[in-house]
Amino acid sequence: MGQSEEKNGGSIEFDPTEELNAEGTVRMSLKFCVFGSLALMGAGLLLTGCKSKPPLTSADALALIQAEYDSRPAAGATIAVFETGLKQGLTAKYWKLTKVYPNQRWADYTLTDEGKKVLKLANGGDVIEWRPEPGSEPHFAVITVAANHWKARDVQEPQDEIVPGVDTAMGAAFTEMVNLDGVPEPLQDMAHSPRNKLSAKRQADFALVGGVWKLHGID
Repeated sequence: MGQSEEKNGGSIEFDPTEELNAEGTVRMSLKFCVFGSLALMGAGLLLTGCKSKPPLTSADALALIQAEYDSRPAAGATIAVFETGLKQGLTAKYWKLTKVYPNQRWADYTLTDEGKKVLKLANGGDVIEWRPEPGSEPHFAVITVAANHWKARDVQEPQDEIVPGVDTAMGAAFTEMVNLDGVPEPLQDMAHSPRNKLSAKRQADFALVGGVWKLHGID
């Protein structure tokens, strides 16, 4: 029951539960305000966290990979030469026949001055020892004088990854290509034999360091 309070000759009914209800409402309002502020702060932190991770596009990834390849010493391309390539080299005058053995299958070919301008034998020297045997697929290897860097192509969109030792990482698959810039056409024809592997699938990992994406490694 409420209590009566006289005021100006009359009486006013006073209900303490109303005061309690009012106090409770105020407390609840304060709680909602606090929780609302914390929720907004949390959302702000999440947004800030998202913004702190810069995007990494496939074009960005390509630039980082190619920069790594370009930083390495340029080198000639190694080309496996089979029977068709042997004939192509004779036509291009990269080597000449200098000896035929009694079995009429074995032969020696010697590099010409023209050949020495564009290639060298992988095993050294200037004599190609052609030794075919029944059922075998004879071949030898040459290295182009023209030196180049590997090329990166077809980089896929980077995806979030878990990389040991890296807090924030992304990865992207790409194709690694042998660069034949400056290589004469006859040598390029030899290189494009199906037996030569001029490209390979690779995986690049990237790490966020100091707010900047950097290449972590290539597998």
